[in-house]
Amino acid sequence: MGRNSKTIVWFRRDLRIEDNPALAAAARDGSVLPVFIWCPKEEGQFSPGRVSRWWLKESLIHLDQSFRSLGVELVLIKAESTIDAVLECINATGAAKVVFNRLYDPVSLVRDHNVNQKLGELDIAVHSYNGDLLYEPWEVYDEKGHAFTTFAPFWEKCLSMQLDPASLPTPWRLFPATGSIKKFSIEELGLEDVSEKSSNALLGRAWSPGWMNANKALTEFVEQHLLDYSKNRVKVAGNSTSLLSPYLHFGELSVRKVFHCVQMKQMVWANEGNMCGLESVNKFLRAIGFREYSRYLCFNFPFTHERSLLDNLKYFPWNSDQALFKAWRQGRTGYPLVDAGMRELWATGWTHNRMRVIVSSFCVKVLLLPWRWGMKYFWDTLLDADLECDILGWQYISGSLPDGHDLHRLDDPELQGSKYDPEGEYIRQWLPELARMPTEWIHHPWDAPISVLKAAGVELGFNYPKPIIDLEMAREHLNDAICLMQGNAGAEETNGTSEVVVDNSENEGKMDTTRLDNSENRKSSIANIGLNPKPNCISGSSHDQQVPSMQNLNDNLLPNAKRPRVFEEDQGREACVHAFNENNEAFSVHEEDLCSTADSSSAKKQATSSFSFRVPHACSVSSKSKDFLCGESSDVNQSSKEHI
Repeated sequence: MGRNSKTIVWFRRDLRIEDNPALAAAARDGSVLPVFIWCPKEEGQFSPGRVSRWWLKESLIHLDQSFRSLGVELVLIKAESTIDAVLECINATGAAKVVFNRLYDPVSLVRDHNVNQKLGELDIAVHSYNGDLLYEPWEVYDEKGHAFTTFAPFWEKCLSMQLDPASLPTPWRLFPATGSIKKFSIEELGLEDVSEKSSNALLGRAWSPGWMNANKALTEFVEQHLLDYSKNRVKVAGNSTSLLSPYLHFGELSVRKVFHCVQMKQMVWANEGNMCGLESVNKFLRAIGFREYSRYLCFNFPFTHERSLLDNLKYFPWNSDQALFKAWRQGRTGYPLVDAGMRELWATGWTHNRMRVIVSSFCVKVLLLPWRWGMKYFWDTLLDADLECDILGWQYISGSLPDGHDLHRLDDPELQGSKYDPEGEYIRQWLPELARMPTEWIHHPWDAPISVLKAAGVELGFNYPKPIIDLEMAREHLNDAICLMQGNAGAEETNGTSEVVVDNSENEGKMDTTRLDNSENRKSSIANIGLNPKPNCISGSSHDQQVPSMQNLNDNLLPNAKRPRVFEEDQGREACVHAFNENNEAFSVHEEDLCSTADSSSAKKQATSSFSFRVPHACSVSSKSKDFLCGESSDVNQSSKEHI
């Protein structure tokens, strides 16, 4: 085609010029109009948090500078509707085609389908490409044509498949598609509030967004740090990981390029017999595989952002204690390793993957807080906030994946600290109040002699909190919660009502999502879910997928009656946490209570949702857990009513 053929290139999370399939296809056909459309309304509850928006802003600035050097300008548009914005660009330029790289999260799947459908009705050509994965989700399935539900066979299958041998060339010159379009400046997009600029300035000292900076980071990692990746990745202190995840999330770095660069090192080290290097390569490629798997799960099971993949959590009695949730977010649990991880997350928008596992496990299994609360907080605060990876991580921790953590497994933060931060360097960096604690006591200061605490300037309960709950009591509460869950699940099976893979989610007044998992014929086992025949592109009815809503996040919470108090040494270290109410009463949870403080106050909305849940009576609980499950304090009940 000649230069008169105009193509709109719709950018989302593919903010690079190198190895960009949609851009390369448009450049071959004629003139191009690169467009980025910011439509926070369509993102709903999954609109990016402060630090993620900062990265997006800086990356767009970098991309626009690159485009200008090639002869075109990146058009920025802020709109209420993506479809309307795309149509405006088509009408203004006379473009005959729209191209984009595919995304696989639930919000994008719905939006992309609607754009495809609308433009198809108008006879506008639409082409989508794979710019985010090594393999498309519909290309990987088992011998029976079913979707994989465990990682190991999925990744084994991927590694046995043929991969495109090279990246696409970078265009050296682009021809602009002319037209009168209302353009927005980067500031007019509203990605950064004035009140956020001072905090965001600190991020710029540690990170350099942009696709060319991403290539530099990749080269540095492969040449300097990949060799020792296997042994360094277990350390939570220092830069012991690749630090490539933000670049991959925003598409500044092609995952295919990363894979090929690491494979080249693999061949070199294989010839040299470098076993340490080969082990590091395998560990790193496995991490890339988990990223692939997260998108694979979201595509094949698009309800996983709001419901567990397995039905084992359908009747799990989650603890809805806002005070515990706040203490966890602020790094005030009294467990040093957990608190250090949460404070690093808040201060930098980043934390080591090992720390993400530790703090999320503490949230779900020690505090029994709903996994969707934690997932939403991670989304709000991480630089590399990635919905698909968050879904995979939190469902893995909560034991709702076939190959996930055992739900009974409760890890001791003290033992984990001794393993992953043996010298206490990480804790001292992020908990300055414990900086002078001897290494012997830094992971469990509550056991330290008074003289040691005094010498270190630590006063438990004053400048550093006492543990918010005793770990043995937390273990007992977890076991009792599992007992309650299993009792009610057994009652459901007896009644013959176990049919659909759900997580106690309600859908009153919302779009019907049962078609997503063919619930009419579906059994509780997900192993029998098959893939559709390979499609040429993502398609389906606009009613087949549901954009996540805040209501879904608040489902499955239990009424509370007690506020938590830390255990005192003179009271035998007896913990008391938020109790469950046996009555089938509904209560509201405000979105502002769930939102991260990473969200600017102006962005928070007032929203509530209600639910009801009956605690099963199929099994008994231990006497020590009665206060945990049935609150009796009239004073606290009154304060709880006031809170509601």
